[in-house]
Amino acid sequence: MKLDALILVNFRGFKGQHRIPFESLTVLVGRNDVGKSTVLEALSVFFNEGQIDFDPTDKNVHTAETKVRIGCEFSNLPAELVLDASAKTSFKDELLLNRAGKLEVHKVFDCSKANPKALHVIVANHPTGLEVLFQKTHDDLQTLAEKSGVDMSKIDQRSNVELRRAIRDVKLVKTRAVVDIPLEKNEAKSIWEQIQKHLPVYALFRSDRPSQDKDGEVQSPLKGAVTLALAKVAKQLEDIKSAVKAEAEDVAARTLKKLKEFDDRLAAELKTHFSAEPGWNKLFAFNLTGDNNIPINKRGSGVRRLILLSFFRAEAEKRREESSTKEIIYAIEEPETSQHPTNQKLLADAFSELADAPNTQVVLTTHTPGLAGLLPPSSLRRIRQDDQKAAIVEVGDAGILAAIADELGIQPDFRVQVLLLVEGPHDIEFLSALSRTLHSNDATVLDLESEPRVLMLPLGGGNLKHWVGRNYLKAFNKPEVHLYDRDEDAKNPTYRDEANHVNARGDGSWAVITKKRETENYLHADAIREALEIEVNFGPDDDVPLIVAKALHAKNGSAKPWAEIEAAPEDLKERTSRAKTRLNREAAAKMTIDRLKVSDADGEWESWLRKLGAMLK
Repeated sequence: MKLDALILVNFRGFKGQHRIPFESLTVLVGRNDVGKSTVLEALSVFFNEGQIDFDPTDKNVHTAETKVRIGCEFSNLPAELVLDASAKTSFKDELLLNRAGKLEVHKVFDCSKANPKALHVIVANHPTGLEVLFQKTHDDLQTLAEKSGVDMSKIDQRSNVELRRAIRDVKLVKTRAVVDIPLEKNEAKSIWEQIQKHLPVYALFRSDRPSQDKDGEVQSPLKGAVTLALAKVAKQLEDIKSAVKAEAEDVAARTLKKLKEFDDRLAAELKTHFSAEPGWNKLFAFNLTGDNNIPINKRGSGVRRLILLSFFRAEAEKRREESSTKEIIYAIEEPETSQHPTNQKLLADAFSELADAPNTQVVLTTHTPGLAGLLPPSSLRRIRQDDQKAAIVEVGDAGILAAIADELGIQPDFRVQVLLLVEGPHDIEFLSALSRTLHSNDATVLDLESEPRVLMLPLGGGNLKHWVGRNYLKAFNKPEVHLYDRDEDAKNPTYRDEANHVNARGDGSWAVITKKRETENYLHADAIREALEIEVNFGPDDDVPLIVAKALHAKNGSAKPWAEIEAAPEDLKERTSRAKTRLNREAAAKMTIDRLKVSDADGEWESWLRKLGAMLK
């Protein structure tokens, strides 16, 4: 399941209800002590019971309400649920989705009690009055079905799923309302157990953790690895637990049988009870040591964070290469802490790459301009406080981009003379590789990766129109160069109006649109073959990432037919995105000057780079 949003109600600084949307990469930006860490810790309370415990003092101090909620909204739901042995169902069939068609689960804490425990509820758009069906026992459902006029001969009376469906069909309740469906007893409890099996793994890396041998930055990646490894063998562990439980219960049953011969009353009072789930994660502990067996946690904070950086880079590579089916959320607090600016760039690249991996989400917090400026604007979420110190989350409005820049004081490097604006991070990778190839053949062509006078910025697709229309970068007082993909419609490029707007400024800025569909169409088929070990053919108007995604699917020998993937928009989008990443990172690196002369016969990119170079002093 993929996390789409976090819902906070009266949790710490978040008074009232707040909904924070999440993407593959989500960056929480704001000053110190505005609520960024609160978001990460709320997720930990939801996903990892016992790691960060809820405390009654977590209730917002400015509200009279006693209930606190931490909720998560999910998409990519499992196709079916097995709630009893005789019937299968789904969240959709049980009418357990919210108005947006997502699964919304809340943990509710009643702070009027001294030690509030989490009550799990599904917030669903459900037929009015029928939410009580999940709280009824099997016998109660049978009785209600008979009283409601259900033809019992036409259903499987052993199945609660069938009984609920039949009762809903007879009741014909047309009105729906958003209701809480508690998940604490009877069949509802089984639903929560099924949800737990499909929840993402949540790994939180905090910046203020004490530097102890068993509790440091380096220990967290290893703990995260253990958690993920245990998730992969969950079925085997469940089988072990069942076998041990069965064996123990058999011994207990035989013992009670013999006890009955001595004291029948005493034997009747005793029964077996499986008192605790096995703590598998506590059975494994790992450390990293350096020279002379000195623990890495005894090294400087910069070194420890560098190891953390290396973990994420390694994990990104691993998850890109393997088809991981278990979702994981990496939450990292202030990853730029104690890092040189060069390493901050590596961090940004590693997190963007990791977020592109299948079934992976990355959540970051930062209050420094350096890291925020290196990440896609569409991933940013601004958190601030109002006059009463209540947290406010701003997202979706293009004006937030300018507000973040103003609040964090994002300023250009004094060496920068020209701003080079492209649509997204993939374009930056393509341009870096292409300019390197051209520069190696002719040193008079700019090598963008090593040119400090040019600052490359991704405008973030849907936000691009706002960046251009409102001219947010005007305050930098630097000429801008905009390079846009033509996209699908050759006669009506997506950003034609934006390009015309930039070219009409009269301040030395200029914009161009590619003749071919996208940057990937300028790659040579031989470069793709060498990098990805696939054979593809395409023209200037073809969707190259889609063609490559299909070829990679065939190469990997997946049992799932391509037609099924095409019929699932989210799956198709993910595979195409992964193909796009590999094309711009791996295939672009295999471009030679001879290949470029064929794939860009008109010399578009060289001419643009030379024109850009002429702007530099």
